[in-house]
Amino acid sequence: MQRRAECDMGVPPTPSGQRGRAKRLNRVLVCAAAVPAMLIAAGCSSDSGSDGGEDKAAGASASASASPSPTVRAAVYTDLPEACGALSEKTLDDLVPKAKSGKESQSDDIATRAGCSWDSLTNNGVDGSQFRWLNVSMLRFDSDVARGAGDELAKEYYAKQVKDAQATDGAKGVEAEPLSGTGDEATAVRYDLKKKEGTFKQQTVVARVENVVITLDYNGAGLAGDKTPSADDLMKDAKKAAGEAVTSVTGTKDGKGSKADEGDKNSKSGKGDGDGGAPGSGAPLESKS
Repeated sequence: MQRRAECDMGVPPTPSGQRGRAKRLNRVLVCAAAVPAMLIAAGCSSDSGSDGGEDKAAGASASASASPSPTVRAAVYTDLPEACGALSEKTLDDLVPKAKSGKESQSDDIATRAGCSWDSLTNNGVDGSQFRWLNVSMLRFDSDVARGAGDELAKEYYAKQVKDAQATDGAKGVEAEPLSGTGDEATAVRYDLKKKEGTFKQQTVVARVENVVITLDYNGAGLAGDKTPSADDLMKDAKKAAGEAVTSVTGTKDGKGSKADEGDKNSKSGKGDGDGGAPGSGAPLESKS
């Protein structure tokens, strides 16, 4: 009763009372410090639970759905016809009379790039001779995710071929005209080239059908005093031949074969040695005996 009275009266407690209160205070502080630590641990445990993993998986799925794999439309034509069989016997007789076997262009992949050339020299005795050279080249473009659709790539190459034909070195009197009814688009280019043997009349027809570009070169010259052939006649023949070449390409789509004329199996449509020349090059303009 005296100690309680002393406290109530503001009298300082005895040393033994101070030690007791200090011990109780230490226990209270230790317990108070332990409570936040437990709450922090519980909070960390909750953050690392299954809900967080599911959220991450859902986010990854949403990201994948927002970025689909790129696609490109498939190319229409997946093969090329036999280049040396692209023209009928009659057409070859008209354009390159008495021509020998066609000379197939060298190619590492004939399903992508193919070509064939023919040449003839008709001797007219003291009047001289007539020279003709014909070349058909075909280039097919596959669709590619990185580069684009095959027909779009073919359009670019088609435009380049037309431009190159018009810019041939030494060309005189260059003329160009669009053609209808020959593939999806076509252009005919004509010009003269003067050589030591004579004046050569060059006709080039560039045509595109879907993802395939066809370049047909045809030239003629009168040699050793023979008259120069008519450019109009040569162009008429070149257009006809280009139309047959286009038909030979479209025939591969239905699996009908590669020849413009299935009955033509003679040597003119056969394969020979050598290189038919580059597309649109105008090729060798010298006569061959």
